[in-house]
Amino acid sequence: MARFTLPRDIYHGAGCLEVLKTLKGKKAVICVGGGAMKRGGFLQKAQAYLEEAGMEVALIEGIEADPSVETVMNGAAKMLEFQPDWIIAMGGGSPIDAAKAMWIKYEYPNITFEEMCVVFGIPTLRTKARFVAIPSTSGTATEVTAFSIITDYKKGIKYPIADFEITPDIAIVDSDLAETMPKKLVAHTGMDAITHAVEAYVSTANCDYSDPLAIHAIEMIMNDLVPSYNGDMKARARMHDAQCLAGMAFSNALLGIVHSMAHKTGAVFQDYGAHIIHGAANAMYLPKVIAFNAKDPTAKKRYGVIADYMHLGGSNDDEKVALLIAYLRKMNDELNIPHCIKNYGADSYPCEQGFVPENVFLERLHDIAVNALGDACTGSNPRQPSVEEMEKLLKCCYYDLDVDF
Repeated sequence: MARFTLPRDIYHGAGCLEVLKTLKGKKAVICVGGGAMKRGGFLQKAQAYLEEAGMEVALIEGIEADPSVETVMNGAAKMLEFQPDWIIAMGGGSPIDAAKAMWIKYEYPNITFEEMCVVFGIPTLRTKARFVAIPSTSGTATEVTAFSIITDYKKGIKYPIADFEITPDIAIVDSDLAETMPKKLVAHTGMDAITHAVEAYVSTANCDYSDPLAIHAIEMIMNDLVPSYNGDMKARARMHDAQCLAGMAFSNALLGIVHSMAHKTGAVFQDYGAHIIHGAANAMYLPKVIAFNAKDPTAKKRYGVIADYMHLGGSNDDEKVALLIAYLRKMNDELNIPHCIKNYGADSYPCEQGFVPENVFLERLHDIAVNALGDACTGSNPRQPSVEEMEKLLKCCYYDLDVDF
């Protein structure tokens, strides 16, 4: 038996934020990030709509990028004090992911973070509150997914929380919010979205329900990401829908080792001055993982189908895979994303020598490989690497080497 789960309601299109005034309840808490939603007036609108619906509203502000375990615990404590029956999370993937984890802790105050990270092990939610997610970025699609990414900075590891219980009740995909994204964020979130769609399509958990969503998302992103990056707001609005489609696909079909590697390299070099931003990590690693996975005949065939829908050409699947890899690398160039960790600068832009020294990378390589293999996304990858193969793959991602194994 398989399962396909989405939010009960998905509202989309410009101005749909106002659906908040139709909610029924007594108290709502709004979880937001660093201030973009307030500067754009969207936080104020959301609060006004909820108050129009007759609710008392409290705010949890300042949720950082790559939210920490401590942020989750502090936010849950505020929820326990306020006792909301609606949790409204708005902004990028970080405040929405953090709010999902806060929701678990709010409903089950004695649960530990380690217990929250047991894949599909979350107890039944909605005994206290329901959840609304309102994305302002076009990539994570956490507004429709069963996932949340929380960082343990003491260990330098990002942990995915995975359970259909944390799929939001309502997603509000209002393209007006996406217009606030800075250019670099458009690039990174867009490459996160196409990685979601590609990994979902070749995942071992793909199905007839997820495949059409993944393929159409890829087609839309191919047409709209670069124009969105270059300031086309109509393309920006279409990207907001495309990333949501990709999210619906991967939330049910799951992901693969591009995300496993991104999760385990994102924060592990923080002591050298920077994170590897999640979307940029996906962009760098995706071409390498495609080459690795394409050694599996079923995966190769499915990559060929993706290339066909993208009209890339090629007379056989080997040629199609090569053309797909070349296209993604070209897209990285157009979005000013480096091709490897060695050339990843502290500002995320390409440079001659990035912020991760070679000796430091090599010292930490084995542990990163082991942690990546243990990531929740690895099990649905079409080709299961050994520790040695994961180390070789990570080296290819550091030096920008061809994957021939």
